[in-house]
Amino acid sequence: MPQTLPRLAPLSVLLLALPLGACGATRTGGALATGANLVSHQLCSAVFVGGQDPETYYREALAPDLSFLEPLSRHHVDRAKGEVTASLAGVRSRAIYRGAEGCLVVQGPVKPPVVALPAPAAARLPPIAGPQVVAPINPALAAAVDRAFVEPAKGPARLTKSVVIVHDGRIVAERYAPGVGVDTPQHGWSMTKSVTNALLGVLVRQGRIAMDAPAPVAAWADPADPRHAITPDSLLRMASGLEFGQSLNQNWKTAFDPTAQMVFATPDMAAMVDKAPASARPGELWRYSNGNTLLLSRMIRDRTGGDAAGVLAFAHRELFDKLGMTGVTLEFDAAGTPIGASHMWATARDWARFGMLYLNDGVVGGERILPAGWTDYSARLTPGSEQYGYGAGFWTNRGELQGFARMRRGAMPADSYLARGSLGQAVVIVPSARLVIVRTGLSRSPDEDMGGIARLTREAIAALGPGA
Repeated sequence: MPQTLPRLAPLSVLLLALPLGACGATRTGGALATGANLVSHQLCSAVFVGGQDPETYYREALAPDLSFLEPLSRHHVDRAKGEVTASLAGVRSRAIYRGAEGCLVVQGPVKPPVVALPAPAAARLPPIAGPQVVAPINPALAAAVDRAFVEPAKGPARLTKSVVIVHDGRIVAERYAPGVGVDTPQHGWSMTKSVTNALLGVLVRQGRIAMDAPAPVAAWADPADPRHAITPDSLLRMASGLEFGQSLNQNWKTAFDPTAQMVFATPDMAAMVDKAPASARPGELWRYSNGNTLLLSRMIRDRTGGDAAGVLAFAHRELFDKLGMTGVTLEFDAAGTPIGASHMWATARDWARFGMLYLNDGVVGGERILPAGWTDYSARLTPGSEQYGYGAGFWTNRGELQGFARMRRGAMPADSYLARGSLGQAVVIVPSARLVIVRTGLSRSPDEDMGGIARLTREAIAALGPGA
């Protein structure tokens, strides 16, 4: 698979490669637990957060990763209890719905959930559309949107679920797949990293965190510890030097990778990353790992009250409410840390509103939400990531891109950057064209539809005419 985005490797490939003997059996159990937890958690969120049909979601989003082991997979949705149970080759899992906190796999003691969110504040962002789906404003734009939903004649499915195009602050084109609509929350996967970027930006503006100071990780407090030099900036740029697996490539080792074990088989995710050794000095090596973002997520938790309730109150008051994002669910681990690397659900329009914050240089309705210069900081290419084009919590088209990044995104404007998530989630931000494009789906193409997203961006700019 080309080097693209994090995704759990097919367990069939995984198990065919397992060593024999007792050690192999132990590792098999861990991998199967990760798979079972993936099914229970994702189905729970899809049903109780996203309001989606469980069997359709299982068939499209989960079964392909189980491959020939899929006949050994079982699941049951209990709507009355608000839970999903799953098993894979006899390994069982249970995920429970916790309201504002989304879903949680039960792996030990569970704290009471947040009872309710505070009443939302008035949005600072003006409305971007009325309640009805917005038809494309011209035939060329309609054709571009329609092409985004076309399945290839052969090869992996694209399964585009939604496209929303915002130009000059208003939706100019919108389309949804059957079963998805204006009010349907959708999983952003690693687009959540860009939301973590925004929450950090708010804290920086408030003077509550410094991106260039040593990261506040108690296990690294000793100045003699090489990890003491790691900063929030190096974590956000995936340049911390930590040896904690990778969340970029898919291969048979992925289910053994600590990042997959962290997200789907660990109650306190950030605590697992605390123990990771450093294999390089900060800034020396670019390595895309969800562990970096989970440490930042815990910093956000600790700066906003120390629990899920504090994070949710902060995130809604300072970010979501001001943008008018009313269909958002940020999920948490058992320690009350937001799963800020991969687990936020929001409607396509909410993802578009989020993109508009960055399009407008961090200002909404005349109020500065993000520090001056934060959006350019976020889009600035991180040294060492030229083959992929990574900034600080965003993927970027800026700087001297090479290899995969240049091939797939070269046709997009040079100032563009984007939030990206597994299976082809994207929020594309093009300041020079005053444009935000959201694409969600369940793409199984080799590049997870990055080529299609680039084409949609190029065609939308052409359809909107000179000055777009």
